[in-house]
Parts: sequence; structure tokens; C-alpha cells
Amino acid sequence: MTLHPFTLIFLFALIASTVLQIWLARRHLRHIAIHRAAVPSQFAERIDLAAHQKAADYTLAKTRLGLAELVAGTGLLLLFTFGGLLQGSYAFCTQFFPEGDYLRSLALFGCVAVIGFLVDLPFGVYRTFVLEARFGFNQMSWRLYLADLAKQGALAVAIGAPLLLAVLWLMTAMGTNWWFYVWLFWLVFNLLMLLLYPTLIAPIFNKFVPLDNFELKTRIEALLERCGFRSSGLFVMDGSKRSAHGNAYFTGFGAAKRIVFFDTLLARLSPPEIEAVLAHELGHFKHRHVWQRITLLACLSLAFLWLLGTLIGQPWFYAGLGVSMPAAGVQTNAMALILFMLALPSFTFPLAPLMSHLSRRHEYQADDYASRQTSAADLISALVKLYRDNAATLTPDPLHSLYYDSHPPASLRVAHLLTR
Repeated sequence: MTLHPFTLIFLFALIASTVLQIWLARRHLRHIAIHRAAVPSQFAERIDLAAHQKAADYTLAKTRLGLAELVAGTGLLLLFTFGGLLQGSYAFCTQFFPEGDYLRSLALFGCVAVIGFLVDLPFGVYRTFVLEARFGFNQMSWRLYLADLAKQGALAVAIGAPLLLAVLWLMTAMGTNWWFYVWLFWLVFNLLMLLLYPTLIAPIFNKFVPLDNFELKTRIEALLERCGFRSSGLFVMDGSKRSAHGNAYFTGFGAAKRIVFFDTLLARLSPPEIEAVLAHELGHFKHRHVWQRITLLACLSLAFLWLLGTLIGQPWFYAGLGVSMPAAGVQTNAMALILFMLALPSFTFPLAPLMSHLSRRHEYQADDYASRQTSAADLISALVKLYRDNAATLTPDPLHSLYYDSHPPASLRVAHLLTR
């Protein structure tokens, strides 16, 4: 049997990306196992052997689970395309909704989403109730886990369905340049989510209370004044009801910016260390990293939508991915969107190390800013505690880290701060 040329191109990209990810994961596993027996000399006085080995074992377990998810995801992609699962889902939806009906398109997206959810669900359950629990991080009950799933599903329907309807309508109504109007709509939607998420969506899942530690609040307000940062408030989030991991972040923009601390973070770090961590986050704001990433993603999404606009009318695009091109109109648009979202990650995997490099560069810049506004020693102390308490490995494989890690490895990050 002669394969369609685009089928060969897609299979090559899929196999290449999958093999590369498996090879990197195996390197990572070997490297961590080799260095498990001894704490790196740079951290020997701050992290004991038991904590180092816990971090190694935790990373090994997560990496192995990631390999299983990769294999399952690749298998599901092949089932959707050449296995006929997407074509069968479309045929199933045609039995209940008339030709050209927007509801049929929503139903098709719903089928794909539900199938993907069912495949991912066992991995999510295992990660939360086995892997995270084994290493002492899971704080979530089954009741809360199921409640979160229900809330996420409700939000997906409440937000996703109108969003999809708007995109499909724009694709139908705006002619050959629909991709530009969809891009504008998508951009506005994402900016709106940045504005609304802190006050409307995040409180659905977590409780946020104003920071009431007077000493820490005074210290932070002085830092904000030095940095010229205005926020709508300092809040503590009850992260401990789901996980023992700790973090801090700021979210939103304009008048909706708010600073959020996990309660687990406040319990572990001293006020000077918390101030240094926050100064790092403010460094991202000062260097406009968030807006740089938004701009980059906007440019990439514009390019991808233009590409989809070129492919959407090409029968070989559908045939090459194992489905028949539906009749022109809403159904073609829906099938094209799904196929594009399924196939795109196999072709964009070379971008991953570039995005990781940009993120690590931003982390160094934020660290530099924090060391100028507070103390490099306090930031180092806070980072080492976070690495230890979150069981983050101190010895990642260098190539794996270059490909995936959004933050520099601990050894490089601390060494950089020591020069400040």
C-alpha cells in the first residue's frame, strides 16, 4: 500500500519527536540515578543526603510516569487519525445533529475532549493519589479531587462552548481572511482572561485572604514602593489543601494585579527570604517578561492560524491524516481545527528548547533584579529551601534540562547569584 505523501511527513515528525523525547527521558533517568548517592558539593552544607535522594527518587518517578503518558498520548493520536477514531466520532455526531449545524461541531469537539479526558484520567489519579502521596506532597481528598474535576468540566463548557462557537462563526462568515479575525478575537479573549482570572476564576478553586502578617506586609509594601509596583492587594492562597508544594506569583494586569503567596511558602521561609522571592517575581514584571511572552505567543498564533487558513481547503491535509474532508462549511472548519490541534505538536517540537532558553534567560534577569532590590544571599537561601522542600532534583541531565526546563538548574542558578 502506498502512503499519502503528507502521511509520511506527519509520521516522520511524530516518530522523530517521540523518539527524541524518549531518548531525553532515558538520559535524564540515567543521569539522576548515577548522581543519587552523593549531594553535590555546592549544596552539601544546606541539603542532607536523605533530602537529595528523595528529590532524585521523586524526579525518577515523575519522569517514568511522563514516559507512560507520552506513549499513551502518541497511541491516542494515531487512533484519532489513522485508527479512524476521529472519523468515527464525526459519524456518531451526524446521527444526532443535522448537516451544517453548529451543534454538530460542538459535539465533535466534545467527543474528542471526553476521549482525551478518559485517557488522561488514570494518569492524573495515579499522579495525585500514588506518586504525590508516596513522597508526602498530596493533601487532596477524593472528594476535593472530584469536585475540582466537576468545576473544571463546568468551566470548560461555560467558557469553551461560546469560544468555539465564536471561532467557528468567524471562520464561516469572514471569508478567506478569517484567520486574521480569529486571531484578533483570540488575542482579546486571552487578555480578558488575564484580567478576570484573579477575581472570578481562581476563587472557584481556592480561598484567597489578605495577608495579615504585619511585619511581612510592611516589608513587602516597602519593596513594592522601591520597585514602583502597584497591586490590588497581597493575598494568601490555601494551597496546602491540595499539595505540600510552595510557591508565590503575581497575576493579572493593570488595576487587577495581585500578589499571591501559597500558605505553604509562608510557613517555610523567613520574611527576608519571602521578600527576595517576591523581588524575583517583580523582576519579571520590571523586565516586561509577561508582555514579551504574550507578544511571542501572539506572533506564533498568528502564524499558525495563517497556516491553518492555507490548509483548510486542501483535501490532502485531511487525507494525509486519515480522515475524509467533510462538506464545505462549519463541518470542514471543525474537522480542520481538530486535526490541526492534534498534528501541530509533532511539527513544533523543535521550538521547545528555544522557548525553554528564553524562559531561563528571563529567570536569570529576574534573579539579578531581586539581588539588587533585596539580598542575593536571602534569595539563595530561599531557593535552596524550595528545591529541598519541593524535592526538585539538583542533578538534572544537562541536555534534558536544556530541552525542557523553564528554570535554570539549581547549581547554575545559585552560582550565578553568587557573582551578584
